[in-house]
Amino acid sequence: DDVTKVRKLMVDRGVKKDPGCSSIEVSNIVHEFVARDRSHPQMKEIYAELEKLTRQMEAAGYVPETKLVLHDLAEDQKEQLLCQHSEKLAIAFGLINTPCEAPLHIIKNLRVCDDCHTATKFISKIVGREIFVRDTSRYHHFVDGMCSCGDYW
Repeated sequence: DDVTKVRKLMVDRGVKKDPGCSSIEVSNIVHEFVARDRSHPQMKEIYAELEKLTRQMEAAGYVPETKLVLHDLAEDQKEQLLCQHSEKLAIAFGLINTPCEAPLHIIKNLRVCDDCHTATKFISKIVGREIFVRDTSRYHHFVDGMCSCGDYW
Protein backbone atom coordinates (compact mmCIF):
# COMPACT_ATOMS: atom_id res chain seq x y z
CA ASP A 1 0.00 0.00 0.00
CA ASP A 2 1.45 3.38 -1.06
CA VAL A 3 0.24 5.25 2.02
CA THR A 4 1.98 2.78 4.32
CA LYS A 5 5.20 3.08 2.31
CA VAL A 6 5.14 6.88 2.45
CA ARG A 7 4.43 6.91 6.21
CA LYS A 8 7.29 4.46 6.84
CA LEU A 9 9.60 6.56 4.67
CA MET A 10 8.62 9.67 6.65
CA VAL A 11 9.41 7.90 9.95
CA ASP A 12 12.72 6.57 8.58
CA ARG A 13 13.77 10.05 7.49
CA GLY A 14 12.56 11.79 10.65
CA VAL A 15 9.89 13.83 8.86
CA LYS A 16 7.16 14.95 11.21
CA LYS A 17 3.82 16.46 10.31
CA ASP A 18 2.54 19.36 12.40
CA PRO A 19 -0.46 18.17 14.37
CA GLY A 20 -3.74 19.98 13.75
CA CYS A 21 -4.30 22.50 16.52
CA SER A 22 -7.31 24.73 17.11
CA SER A 23 -7.71 27.43 19.70
CA ILE A 24 -10.61 29.36 21.13
CA GLU A 25 -10.61 32.19 23.65
CA VAL A 26 -13.24 32.02 26.40
CA SER A 27 -13.26 34.41 29.37
CA ASN A 28 -9.85 35.81 28.37
CA ILE A 29 -8.23 32.36 28.44
CA VAL A 30 -7.02 30.67 25.25
CA HIS A 31 -7.86 26.98 25.12
CA GLU A 32 -5.96 24.82 22.63
CA PHE A 33 -7.02 21.46 21.26
CA VAL A 34 -5.28 18.87 19.09
CA ALA A 35 -6.95 15.96 17.29
CA ARG A 36 -8.06 13.17 19.65
CA ASP A 37 -7.16 15.43 22.59
CA ARG A 38 -8.12 14.12 26.04
CA SER A 39 -6.06 16.52 28.16
CA HIS A 40 -8.55 19.33 28.77
CA PRO A 41 -10.25 19.31 32.20
CA GLN A 42 -13.67 19.45 30.50
CA MET A 43 -13.02 16.60 28.05
CA LYS A 44 -15.91 14.50 29.36
CA GLU A 45 -18.36 17.35 28.69
CA ILE A 46 -16.72 18.21 25.35
CA TYR A 47 -17.02 14.66 24.04
CA ALA A 48 -20.62 14.42 25.31
CA GLU A 49 -21.43 17.63 23.39
CA LEU A 50 -19.74 16.23 20.28
CA GLU A 51 -21.80 13.03 20.50
CA LYS A 52 -24.99 15.08 20.81
CA LEU A 53 -24.00 17.30 17.87
CA THR A 54 -23.11 14.30 15.73
CA ARG A 55 -26.53 12.73 16.31
CA GLN A 56 -28.24 16.04 15.45
CA MET A 57 -26.08 16.54 12.34
CA GLU A 58 -26.76 13.02 11.09
CA ALA A 59 -30.50 13.53 11.63
CA ALA A 60 -30.18 16.68 9.49
CA GLY A 61 -28.41 14.81 6.67
CA TYR A 62 -24.71 15.02 7.56
CA VAL A 63 -22.61 12.11 6.31
CA PRO A 64 -19.00 11.94 7.59
CA GLU A 65 -16.47 12.12 4.75
CA THR A 66 -14.55 8.99 5.74
CA LYS A 67 -12.61 8.90 2.46
CA LEU A 68 -10.44 11.61 4.04
CA VAL A 69 -9.15 9.16 6.69
CA LEU A 70 -6.10 7.51 5.15
CA HIS A 71 -5.74 4.81 7.78
CA ASP A 72 -6.92 1.25 7.06
CA LEU A 73 -9.79 1.20 9.57
CA ALA A 74 -13.43 0.20 9.77
CA GLU A 75 -15.93 2.90 8.76
CA ASP A 76 -17.11 3.51 12.35
CA GLN A 77 -13.51 3.99 13.47
CA LYS A 78 -12.93 6.48 10.64
CA GLU A 79 -16.06 8.38 11.68
CA GLN A 80 -14.80 8.49 15.26
CA LEU A 81 -11.43 9.90 14.14
CA LEU A 82 -13.15 12.62 12.10
CA CYS A 83 -15.33 13.53 15.07
CA GLN A 84 -12.21 14.16 17.14
CA HIS A 85 -10.58 16.78 14.91
CA SER A 86 -9.28 19.78 16.82
CA GLU A 87 -11.74 22.34 15.43
CA LYS A 88 -14.70 20.17 16.38
CA LEU A 89 -13.32 19.88 19.92
CA ALA A 90 -12.87 23.67 20.08
CA ILE A 91 -16.39 24.27 18.76
CA ALA A 92 -17.92 21.86 21.29
CA PHE A 93 -15.95 23.55 24.08
CA GLY A 94 -17.16 26.97 22.92
CA LEU A 95 -20.77 25.85 22.78
CA ILE A 96 -20.77 24.64 26.38
CA ASN A 97 -18.81 27.58 27.77
CA THR A 98 -20.28 30.67 26.10
CA PRO A 99 -23.74 32.28 26.10
CA CYS A 100 -26.19 30.89 23.53
CA GLU A 101 -26.12 34.05 21.42
CA ALA A 102 -22.33 34.49 21.41
CA PRO A 103 -20.43 33.79 18.18
CA LEU A 104 -17.52 31.35 18.33
CA HIS A 105 -14.06 32.34 17.07
CA ILE A 106 -11.70 29.47 16.26
CA ILE A 107 -8.12 29.72 15.01
CA LYS A 108 -6.69 26.68 13.20
CA ASN A 109 -2.99 26.13 12.41
CA LEU A 110 -3.73 24.06 9.29
CA ARG A 111 -6.29 24.20 6.50
CA VAL A 112 -9.76 23.07 7.59
CA CYS A 113 -10.52 19.62 6.13
CA ASP A 114 -13.61 19.04 3.97
CA ASP A 115 -15.40 17.08 6.69
CA CYS A 116 -14.88 19.73 9.37
CA HIS A 117 -16.01 22.44 6.95
CA THR A 118 -19.21 20.52 6.20
CA ALA A 119 -19.77 19.68 9.88
CA THR A 120 -19.31 23.31 10.92
CA LYS A 121 -21.97 24.38 8.41
CA PHE A 122 -24.36 21.85 9.94
CA ILE A 123 -23.45 22.91 13.49
CA SER A 124 -24.03 26.60 12.73
CA LYS A 125 -27.52 25.78 11.49
CA ILE A 126 -28.41 23.36 14.30
CA VAL A 127 -27.28 25.58 17.17
CA GLY A 128 -28.17 28.92 15.55
CA ARG A 129 -24.72 30.39 16.13
CA GLU A 130 -22.22 32.26 14.02
CA ILE A 131 -18.92 30.43 13.90
CA PHE A 132 -15.77 32.09 12.63
CA VAL A 133 -12.82 29.88 11.72
CA ARG A 134 -9.47 31.29 10.65
CA ASP A 135 -7.29 28.70 8.98
CA THR A 136 -4.04 29.08 7.06
CA SER A 137 -5.74 30.07 3.83
CA ARG A 138 -9.10 31.65 4.64
CA TYR A 139 -11.36 33.32 7.13
CA HIS A 140 -14.59 31.31 7.24
CA HIS A 141 -17.82 32.79 8.55
CA PHE A 142 -20.43 30.08 9.14
CA VAL A 143 -24.02 31.15 9.67
CA ASP A 144 -27.28 29.24 9.25
CA GLY A 145 -25.61 26.33 7.46
CA MET A 146 -23.66 28.46 4.97
CA CYS A 147 -20.03 29.59 4.77
CA SER A 148 -18.75 32.90 3.47
CA CYS A 149 -16.15 31.10 1.33
CA GLY A 150 -18.93 29.61 -0.80
CA ASP A 151 -17.30 26.20 -0.26
CA TYR A 152 -14.19 27.35 -2.12
CA TRP A 153 -11.04 27.31 -0.08
